Amino acid sequence: MKKLAVIAAALLLFGCASTGTKMEEPADYATLVQQANESIKKARSVGGEWRDSTKFLKKAAKAEKAGKIEKALKLVKKAKFEGEMGYKQAIEQKDAGPWLF
Repeated sequence: MKKLAVIAAALLLFGCASTGTKMEEPADYATLVQQANESIKKARSVGGEWRDSTKFLKKAAKAEKAGKIEKALKLVKKAKFEGEMGYKQAIEQKDAGPWLF
């Protein structure tokens, strides 16, 4: 009986943990590319575009043409992430200046 209670508690715990609040990402490659382009454009508008964002998109296009969809999706997600974080970084640090004692 005690083992059954432990197993039930473990299943309940892992079941609740798997229903996190992570946003659903579209699995459609074209949709992800569009979102990545928009996030990079938004970052560029405030001077926050990261160095490799567009490189990831170019590599993703080559991978997609070669039929390596999983690799292409991974690269597009990286590009989208860099666009979002570049924008966030630029906004947070827009008033940054030299630090003096």
